[in-house]
Amino acid sequence: MTQITTLSDFLKTANTQFQVYDMGRRVQHIDMMAFHQIEELHCPYPSPIQGHAQFAIVFWDASQQHYIWFIKLPLDERGLLSPAPRTQFIKMIVEALGRDPTQPLTEQQQEQMANHPFNFKPTQEKLAVFNALVRKQLGEKASPQYEFAYQYLSGQHPSEQWQNIGLQGIADVCVRSQELDHQSILVDGFNNWALEVKIAVCQCLEHLNIEDSLAEKVLQQLQIAQLTHKPYFLRGIASQPKLGQQAVAELDVAGQLSAEMLITIAARNWSVLKDEQTLTIYLEALAKQPQHFFNQIFADIVAIPLIRTQLLSQLRNPDRSAELAAAIGGLFKVTKG
Repeated sequence: MTQITTLSDFLKTANTQFQVYDMGRRVQHIDMMAFHQIEELHCPYPSPIQGHAQFAIVFWDASQQHYIWFIKLPLDERGLLSPAPRTQFIKMIVEALGRDPTQPLTEQQQEQMANHPFNFKPTQEKLAVFNALVRKQLGEKASPQYEFAYQYLSGQHPSEQWQNIGLQGIADVCVRSQELDHQSILVDGFNNWALEVKIAVCQCLEHLNIEDSLAEKVLQQLQIAQLTHKPYFLRGIASQPKLGQQAVAELDVAGQLSAEMLITIAARNWSVLKDEQTLTIYLEALAKQPQHFFNQIFADIVAIPLIRTQLLSQLRNPDRSAELAAAIGGLFKVTKG
């Protein structure tokens, strides 16, 4: 009997088709080749969150009944999946489901699969984007909320009727922004919506690769928004590092790189830190925060493969300020301790 060592092995053995989504920092479809590389421990998971990888697996058999698993697996110090927990999870699902994950489950098996230690529940925003992405990818219709969201965003309803619009509907429109007139609706309507809708749109856009014209609209809103709302608009341009770098520089000049803004950049806009100048601005602002906050954020972002090398090089940068040098010294004390 073939040895099952990965999720892909298990799902292939069961004759299912499947797709994988990253549910970590941003909700993204994962290319199958990239997923195999992560599963086989050949490359690190790209967007670690609190030392874990978070995946959604959508699979189906010939009956076209779709199933979803949300899986959270720990990573080692190199950002690779930790082999022991991965093996434990595979063993657990094989024991619970046999060789067929699509078979009807007994009540005991349902409870076992729902309460296993590798299960997690995505936030409402992530779930809305995930559902919209899956429906689009599988060629299915958008959710029932889509129609009103489309009408509202295209100006067919008064702005004050925003409370009737559902987050899932907004996600459906945003995910389809490359289709038909959806892009122009988002660009042309952005300034006219209620603030609550603008924020909800940005909560969806932060997970998507958006066009320049839409990103420019979001940046303009970021520039004029109240300080408490700025993080939402910054997150909305997560897929546009150049605009993100401009935004960070402007926020720095205005003295608005608050703790919340620094968390936002770490969580969604980390790609801006690939730029050396922006990284310097970020670390200098971070050094002004309490030492425990500096340590926590640094530990979080240094685990991200895209920016790990740049961050580590900053630890020995002779041009850093005395304040940043002191913060890094505090970080080393904790590490050695």
